[in-house]
Amino acid sequence: MWSWMWSWSWSWSWSWSWSWSWSWSWAWAWAWSWSRVQQSDTKVDHGADMLGYQRLDVYQCATRLLAHCARLSQDTPKGYAALADQIRRASLSVPLNIAEGAGRPTATDAARFYGIARGSAMECGAILDAFAAVGGGDAASIEEARALVVRIVEMLTKMCR
Repeated sequence: MWSWMWSWSWSWSWSWSWSWSWSWSWAWAWAWSWSRVQQSDTKVDHGADMLGYQRLDVYQCATRLLAHCARLSQDTPKGYAALADQIRRASLSVPLNIAEGAGRPTATDAARFYGIARGSAMECGAILDAFAAVGGGDAASIEEARALVVRIVEMLTKMCR
Protein backbone atom coordinates (compact mmCIF):
# COMPACT_ATOMS: atom_id res chain seq x y z
CA MET A 1 0.00 0.00 0.00
CA TRP A 2 1.66 3.23 -1.14
CA SER A 3 0.01 6.39 0.04
CA TRP A 4 1.11 9.76 1.29
CA MET A 5 -0.65 12.61 2.96
CA TRP A 6 -0.22 16.33 2.84
CA SER A 7 -2.08 19.19 4.35
CA TRP A 8 -1.91 22.93 4.49
CA SER A 9 -3.60 25.59 6.51
CA TRP A 10 -3.55 29.32 6.95
CA SER A 11 -4.93 31.69 9.53
CA TRP A 12 -5.53 35.41 9.82
CA SER A 13 -6.25 37.46 12.91
CA TRP A 14 -7.16 41.05 13.71
CA SER A 15 -3.60 41.91 14.60
CA TRP A 16 -2.65 41.98 10.88
CA SER A 17 -0.64 38.84 11.08
CA TRP A 18 -1.06 35.72 9.09
CA SER A 19 0.61 32.39 8.91
CA TRP A 20 0.49 29.26 6.86
CA SER A 21 1.99 25.82 7.11
CA TRP A 22 2.40 22.82 4.92
CA SER A 23 3.30 19.35 6.04
CA TRP A 24 3.41 15.85 4.72
CA SER A 25 4.16 12.48 6.18
CA TRP A 26 5.48 9.23 4.91
CA ALA A 27 2.57 7.15 6.15
CA TRP A 28 3.21 4.75 3.31
CA ALA A 29 6.66 3.79 4.62
CA TRP A 30 5.27 1.94 7.61
CA ALA A 31 2.52 0.28 5.59
CA TRP A 32 5.00 -0.81 2.91
CA SER A 33 7.53 -2.22 5.38
CA TRP A 34 4.81 -4.04 7.31
CA SER A 35 3.46 -5.65 4.15
CA ARG A 36 7.02 -6.74 3.24
CA VAL A 37 7.37 -8.45 6.63
CA GLN A 38 4.07 -10.25 6.16
CA GLN A 39 5.00 -11.39 2.64
CA SER A 40 8.43 -12.81 3.55
CA ASP A 41 7.67 -16.43 4.27
CA THR A 42 10.77 -17.77 2.51
CA LYS A 43 13.79 -19.16 4.33
CA VAL A 44 16.37 -16.39 4.77
CA ASP A 45 20.11 -16.85 5.22
CA HIS A 46 21.09 -15.63 8.69
CA GLY A 47 23.94 -13.61 7.15
CA ALA A 48 21.31 -11.47 5.42
CA ASP A 49 19.80 -10.60 8.81
CA MET A 50 23.04 -8.99 9.97
CA LEU A 51 23.67 -5.28 9.91
CA GLY A 52 26.66 -4.02 7.94
CA TYR A 53 28.95 -3.49 10.91
CA GLN A 54 28.29 -7.03 12.18
CA ARG A 55 29.96 -8.44 9.06
CA LEU A 56 33.19 -6.52 9.74
CA ASP A 57 36.07 -8.67 10.97
CA VAL A 58 37.21 -5.85 13.23
CA TYR A 59 33.78 -5.74 14.89
CA GLN A 60 33.78 -9.49 15.49
CA CYS A 61 37.28 -9.28 16.99
CA ALA A 62 36.13 -6.38 19.18
CA THR A 63 33.22 -8.41 20.57
CA ARG A 64 35.62 -11.29 21.33
CA LEU A 65 37.87 -8.80 23.12
CA LEU A 66 34.87 -7.59 25.11
CA ALA A 67 34.14 -11.18 26.21
CA HIS A 68 37.78 -11.75 27.23
CA CYS A 69 37.88 -8.49 29.18
CA ALA A 70 34.59 -9.25 30.93
CA ARG A 71 36.02 -12.55 32.15
CA LEU A 72 39.28 -10.90 33.19
CA SER A 73 37.45 -8.21 35.12
CA GLN A 74 35.84 -10.87 37.31
CA ASP A 75 39.30 -12.12 38.37
CA THR A 76 40.59 -8.78 39.64
CA PRO A 77 42.89 -8.70 42.66
CA LYS A 78 41.51 -7.13 45.81
CA GLY A 79 41.86 -3.35 45.80
CA TYR A 80 41.79 -2.99 42.00
CA ALA A 81 38.06 -2.66 41.34
CA ALA A 82 38.67 0.55 39.41
CA LEU A 83 40.91 -1.38 37.01
CA ALA A 84 38.12 -3.90 36.39
CA ASP A 85 35.62 -1.12 35.79
CA GLN A 86 37.99 0.65 33.40
CA ILE A 87 38.64 -2.45 31.28
CA ARG A 88 34.90 -3.13 31.07
CA ARG A 89 34.20 0.40 29.85
CA ALA A 90 37.14 0.58 27.43
CA SER A 91 36.43 -2.83 25.89
CA LEU A 92 32.75 -1.95 25.47
CA SER A 93 33.67 1.30 23.75
CA VAL A 94 35.53 -0.49 20.94
CA PRO A 95 32.61 -2.36 19.27
CA LEU A 96 30.18 0.47 19.99
CA ASN A 97 32.32 3.05 18.19
CA ILE A 98 32.95 0.65 15.29
CA ALA A 99 29.20 0.19 14.89
CA GLU A 100 28.56 3.92 15.09
CA GLY A 101 31.32 4.66 12.59
CA ALA A 102 29.93 2.11 10.14
CA GLY A 103 26.59 3.88 10.27
CA ARG A 104 27.96 7.31 9.42
CA PRO A 105 27.21 8.75 5.97
CA THR A 106 30.66 10.14 5.17
CA ALA A 107 34.07 8.50 5.23
CA THR A 108 35.50 11.37 7.28
CA ASP A 109 32.84 10.98 9.96
CA ALA A 110 33.29 7.19 10.00
CA ALA A 111 37.08 7.57 10.32
CA ARG A 112 36.58 9.77 13.38
CA PHE A 113 34.65 7.01 15.17
CA TYR A 114 37.13 4.34 14.04
CA GLY A 115 39.86 6.53 15.55
CA ILE A 116 37.98 6.67 18.84
CA ALA A 117 37.57 2.88 18.77
CA ARG A 118 41.32 2.55 18.07
CA GLY A 119 42.10 4.71 21.09
CA SER A 120 39.85 2.59 23.29
CA ALA A 121 41.54 -0.57 22.01
CA MET A 122 44.96 0.93 22.84
CA GLU A 123 43.61 1.74 26.31
CA CYS A 124 42.58 -1.92 26.66
CA GLY A 125 46.14 -2.91 25.84
CA ALA A 126 47.48 -0.66 28.59
CA ILE A 127 44.94 -2.00 31.08
CA LEU A 128 45.92 -5.57 30.16
CA ASP A 129 49.53 -4.63 30.96
CA ALA A 130 48.34 -3.32 34.32
CA PHE A 131 46.38 -6.52 34.94
CA ALA A 132 49.53 -8.56 34.30
CA ALA A 133 51.55 -6.30 36.60
CA VAL A 134 49.18 -6.66 39.57
CA GLY A 135 48.58 -10.39 39.05
CA GLY A 136 45.03 -10.24 37.75
CA GLY A 137 43.78 -13.02 35.49
CA ASP A 138 45.81 -15.89 34.09
CA ALA A 139 48.70 -15.27 31.70
CA ALA A 140 47.17 -17.23 28.81
CA SER A 141 43.94 -15.23 28.91
CA ILE A 142 45.83 -11.94 29.03
CA GLU A 143 47.97 -12.99 26.05
CA GLU A 144 44.86 -13.93 24.01
CA ALA A 145 43.34 -10.54 24.78
CA ARG A 146 46.61 -8.78 23.84
CA ALA A 147 46.69 -10.60 20.50
CA LEU A 148 43.14 -9.42 19.82
CA VAL A 149 44.09 -5.85 20.75
CA VAL A 150 47.00 -5.89 18.31
CA ARG A 151 44.79 -7.24 15.52
CA ILE A 152 42.04 -4.70 16.22
CA VAL A 153 44.46 -1.77 16.33
CA GLU A 154 46.03 -2.85 13.03
CA MET A 155 42.64 -3.04 11.29
CA LEU A 156 41.36 0.23 12.77
CA THR A 157 44.57 2.03 11.81
CA LYS A 158 43.88 1.18 8.17
CA MET A 159 40.21 2.10 8.51
CA CYS A 160 41.06 5.55 9.92
CA ARG A 161 42.92 6.61 6.78
